[in-house]
Amino acid sequence: MDSSTLKIENIHKIYLQGNKKIEVLTGVNASFEQKKSYSITGVSGSGKSTLMHVLGGLDDPDSGKVLFNKKNLYKIRSKDKEKFLNNSLGFVFQFHYLINELTVLENIMLMGLIKGESKSKCRERAEYLLKHVGLSEKASRYPFQLSGGEQQRISILRAIFNKPTFLLADEPTGNLDSTNADHIVNLFIDCQKEWGMGLIICSHDKSVYSRMSNVLEMKSGKLVNVK
Repeated sequence: MDSSTLKIENIHKIYLQGNKKIEVLTGVNASFEQKKSYSITGVSGSGKSTLMHVLGGLDDPDSGKVLFNKKNLYKIRSKDKEKFLNNSLGFVFQFHYLINELTVLENIMLMGLIKGESKSKCRERAEYLLKHVGLSEKASRYPFQLSGGEQQRISILRAIFNKPTFLLADEPTGNLDSTNADHIVNLFIDCQKEWGMGLIICSHDKSVYSRMSNVLEMKSGKLVNVK
């Protein structure tokens, strides 16, 4: 089976600041392949997060295309787009966004339940994933009972639950110490190898982005190849 491709063509994004127009993305072009790892780096305010949100279907560009296997993400009907994003793209944020009213196990199961899978199947997979990262004993805990590093690992398990084709992570280690940050990057790489995902990480931390096979930098609203 051929690998999937996530491609952006001539992406522009403008924000209004009072009466002033600020063009954050000025014609960005890039192509990302499944089974490969990429990092997007750059100074604060360079447009990294904006690009990630556009790339992940979370924010509409003002012009340009985001193509998944030649299908324009922003031409898909709203209902179909939600289904596509749930199945094909996983997203990890700097903040974990776990649901405090649900247990760790329930938080991880959620993506499969939304997809329509049986509760027993979702439980089995969630338990397997927790064992995979050594957090089985935390299954019945609630997010607020976990450390920051544990919360972020749970958010990653939730994002990969449906084995997405691409996993996008926006500054996923920004709130973590170096030890926990290293654990998170190791988990990303392990998951990429095991499930054959494309991995795209947005980070300004060299210890994180240097571990990706391909390094891109946001400069003047465009992406530049670094490695």
